[in-house]
Amino acid sequence: MVRIGRSRRASWFFLRVDECKSFSAAAKLITLLTPRRGESEASMSRLETLRQKLGVTDREILELIAQRQDLAAQIGALKEKAGRATRDFGQEKEVVERARAWARECQLSPQFAERLMQMLIEYSLTRQEQQRVVRQASGGGRRVLIIGGSGRMGAWFVRFLASQGFELEVADPAKPVEGFDWRKDWRDGSLDHDFIVLAAHLRATQEMLPELAERHPPGVVFDVASLKSPLREGLRKLVQRGIRATSIHPMFGPNTELLSQQHVVFVDLGVPEATLQVRALFDSTMALQVEMDLEDHDRLIAYVLGLSHALNIAFFTALAESGEAAPKLAQLSSTTFNAQLEVAAAVARDNPHLYFEIQHLNDYGTESLSALLYAVERLRSVIRAGDESGFVKLMEKGNFYLAGRQK
Repeated sequence: MVRIGRSRRASWFFLRVDECKSFSAAAKLITLLTPRRGESEASMSRLETLRQKLGVTDREILELIAQRQDLAAQIGALKEKAGRATRDFGQEKEVVERARAWARECQLSPQFAERLMQMLIEYSLTRQEQQRVVRQASGGGRRVLIIGGSGRMGAWFVRFLASQGFELEVADPAKPVEGFDWRKDWRDGSLDHDFIVLAAHLRATQEMLPELAERHPPGVVFDVASLKSPLREGLRKLVQRGIRATSIHPMFGPNTELLSQQHVVFVDLGVPEATLQVRALFDSTMALQVEMDLEDHDRLIAYVLGLSHALNIAFFTALAESGEAAPKLAQLSSTTFNAQLEVAAAVARDNPHLYFEIQHLNDYGTESLSALLYAVERLRSVIRAGDESGFVKLMEKGNFYLAGRQK
């Protein structure tokens, strides 16, 4: 059998020698199938020309996106001047449906057009929101001390408050933040700021609250911790000493740019004036502001964070200890597996010490873990018993619950 490669393509042609009258015939066939040098050079020249045109088209696409962003910024300014909300879901729906229709005319996938427009809309909204925050400049030169400002969430608050015109100082033993005043220890120096933001790790925040109460700062003090029950006593001391204190929980990560549809939880400690002042920091954004008391917060967080974290930790632990190599699993991956794997990978890359605090320090933490253990055991028992109707009931109950939550 003679194996003949054609040009640079990955396809191959096979020819049985005994089906030809002679090796000479086979050689002639090989010659016919092999491109001539001139043809090969012309093909490569054509390929390079097409690649250059593709590069030009890519640049034109990016220039059009930049034009779109400028138009979106002008629209955002007009909406702000008219007192209208930055986000208009009805208009977004119209934009997406229009793009899907145009995609069909251009013989493109409507699903692709929808995903592309959603990305462009989010990008535009991010810019509009950031510009609105800057234009309103609610900081007005007021001073803020951010304790833990070089950490990931602390750095988010540095950027966010600096964009509003606040004068910032960072206190963090790890490192300074470029462009801002810095002190290594928050205890060194005055605490006469308009706001003091506690963005340190949970245990560190827990330890500093009693000391902060003794210093009695005149401004508004608030923490951004993921849990509140470990801080319960320290927060009460602040209030008992007459300090204007409140507590918040930004329900988003430090890489978040667009706050639309992102929740910020406000836990009033009995000083409504302090809570209102901190809520005002987010008024120029599209963040969804939610109020709840301290006990409700940690009970719900046990499911929102604790359960979801535990589920993903259990998922990648089961995979890591299964003995199955990752490349083999990649060859057999499915849509559901890939989606779950992506979420689990993000959890695995995050701060394990923070995740441990969320599990261990929550007074309600074992409640959600027990619910997870019970759910897995029920699923296993139904499968082992061959109980198809029981399995269907679990699926239907979950679908009913999730459909109701999405309304």
